[in-house]
Amino acid sequence: MSETVVLRGKPVAEEMTEKDRQVAQQLREKGIIPTLAIVRVGEDPGDLAYERGASKRAEKTGIEVRHIQLEVSITQEELVEQIRQLNQDDAVHGVLMLRPLPRGIDEKYVCEQLAPAKDIDGITSGSMAGVFMDTDTGFPPCTAQACMDILDYYGVDLTGRKVTVMGRSLVIGKPVAMMAMRRNATVTVLHSRTTREDFAKAGRDADIVIAAMGRAKMVGADELGLDQVILDVGINSDEDGGLCGDVDFAAAEPAASMITPVPGGVGSVTTAVLMRHVLQAAEKSLE
Repeated sequence: MSETVVLRGKPVAEEMTEKDRQVAQQLREKGIIPTLAIVRVGEDPGDLAYERGASKRAEKTGIEVRHIQLEVSITQEELVEQIRQLNQDDAVHGVLMLRPLPRGIDEKYVCEQLAPAKDIDGITSGSMAGVFMDTDTGFPPCTAQACMDILDYYGVDLTGRKVTVMGRSLVIGKPVAMMAMRRNATVTVLHSRTTREDFAKAGRDADIVIAAMGRAKMVGADELGLDQVILDVGINSDEDGGLCGDVDFAAAEPAASMITPVPGGVGSVTTAVLMRHVLQAAEKSLE
């Protein structure tokens, strides 16, 4: 058995950014300044960290960032009005709304107020319909798209392959399953109510495993086979307080043909995907 290839996200993101920097420059030459609005309610440390990361990636790509910083005491009506103003602002091409929103705000309702054309993070039903119906309405969720981009970068063809998706969330599981089927894979979706026996069998039988259950190290050697490509989407804390994925990397890595690390795998590509969506939105605004 050949040595396992660790699918690191950094080179994927760097290649995407280099290509997208050229697109951003071409847009500027046409008089379009690609612009992302980041909407943050409150001062959550996780939100602040993600905003900093997105801002750095935007700067590298040549995208302007407009920071919309709102008090945690904002009412739902005031937040909706802010979203509607951004919808109508032709100078803003994409909107990233950091979540979760504070208690007392109907997050689903607020998300639906965002125009799909500016929904670069894939949070509206319009964007999800685009994923499921294979249209260009809105944009797919960034993490699901990042999985596809990693597979493309490392030359993994999904045609005729058996893909097992562990998780059925609208953020990752369901959209990534649809995207894999679009690439002619045969897809099995597992979830929290799948029997343990069926879960393990589907995991072992797969050519490609995409783990997105949100539970630390829940996928181990018993749920995996030999020579598989494993994409670990999970971001969790282990017993020592460090970051880990849904897959037990130490148990899975020796038998895998390819595997993403956590951190440094899928998550590191998501902000690059976000910027690409902003540029695509800006290009559509020219049409």
